[in-house]
Amino acid sequence: MLSKIPIDIGKIRKDDLDREILRAAIIGELDAINLYEESANMTSNEDIRAVLMDIAGEEKTHVGELQTMLLRIDSEQQIELGKGKKEVEELTGKK
Repeated sequence: MLSKIPIDIGKIRKDDLDREILRAAIIGELDAINLYEESANMTSNEDIRAVLMDIAGEEKTHVGELQTMLLRIDSEQQIELGKGKKEVEELTGKK
């Protein structure tokens, strides 16, 4: 099932619009990754599986590109991402 993008353009402040656009795009890319990987796991055709997994990999690159842009324009997101990483490292004992 694909996600519903939680954006109502009429309710978004102009200052927040670019951040919301990037987050919505990230949601779309994550949905695409899930679709391609799930489909690849369902098929018994190795050629189809290889193509779908390759496309899923490209979508993961897109997530990285969009995340990079989001971190450039949202300093709070950057700070919270760092906090999350630190918490996981503390909980797991792994970096």
